[in-house]
Amino acid sequence: MRPLLAALLCLVASATACFAQGSARVPAVFAAYATELAEPWNQVIHQALAEAEKLGRITYTWQDQLAAPAAMTSALNSALVRRPDLVIADGVEALDAIKAVAAANPGTSFLVGTSQPPVAPNVSVFDSNLSEPAYLCGFAAGRLTKTGVVGVVAGKSDIQVHRAINAYIQGVKDANPAAKVKVTFTGSWYDPPRAKQAALDQAAAGADVIWAEREGAIAGARERGVLAFGNLVDQAAEGPETVLTGPVWSMRPLIDHATKLAAAGMIRSENYIDFCSLARGGAVLAPWHAWNEKLPADVLELIREKQNAIKVGALAITPSADRPAGD
Repeated sequence: MRPLLAALLCLVASATACFAQGSARVPAVFAAYATELAEPWNQVIHQALAEAEKLGRITYTWQDQLAAPAAMTSALNSALVRRPDLVIADGVEALDAIKAVAAANPGTSFLVGTSQPPVAPNVSVFDSNLSEPAYLCGFAAGRLTKTGVVGVVAGKSDIQVHRAINAYIQGVKDANPAAKVKVTFTGSWYDPPRAKQAALDQAAAGADVIWAEREGAIAGARERGVLAFGNLVDQAAEGPETVLTGPVWSMRPLIDHATKLAAAGMIRSENYIDFCSLARGGAVLAPWHAWNEKLPADVLELIREKQNAIKVGALAITPSADRPAGD
């Protein structure tokens, strides 16, 4: 009886494994981007989703330039006809419209980019909090500036942007208390010409290291021959002799988590901002590329020490969410 029982148990286990494998769902994901897909913030999400699709973990469709509430509502309602398992939406301009569509579709998971809290039962939230790597860039700027003036070219006034800039300023001041920080908001999430002009203006006012928080500022820094940090993605290719490094946002850890929940049919209303950290891999410092050989070794070593301290919790970066005024 024992051999027979063992054989039966093996058959049951095999059948269970086959059933589980055959019943595994590949969730369908729709992403709604407020600005055009080329914006780096969108690219971070898009690349993570495209990679997941390439690996066979999801199916993925998207639509961009949906800043207007009416456009966002129309795109979401059209996508929901296809019954996606997960909707990812940029709530920076049309948050109320997204919430209204989500409320009308409680059986669909929504993952919304916003600094606002989650909404039960089906709206979880995330954002690109880059305070930790921004602090490291600020520390580098404070050490590397020769004029004693550094800059930040940012987009719109936003809580997470404020925190990142304030972290950058904190890093500058920790490295060089006498340094001055100029802060310019362009008033747009994606206006490269305006951001370029802001960088040109800051360089003309003495800034020799500029954080290009918005696309376009690197071009201005490159034109004036000053150093720059990229943002959101590794932007070294835009100016190898200009771009040192920069805060990089990775959505891969969160996309992996959210799509696994979607595959299991689990609906949540949670805040996932904690995925955006050095410790979890949701935020990193871009490679230094050739600058590893050009910059003072002691500066690079100090930055590595601070980066490790942040990762293990020995150094906490908790900047203010107030709008930074600069010097």
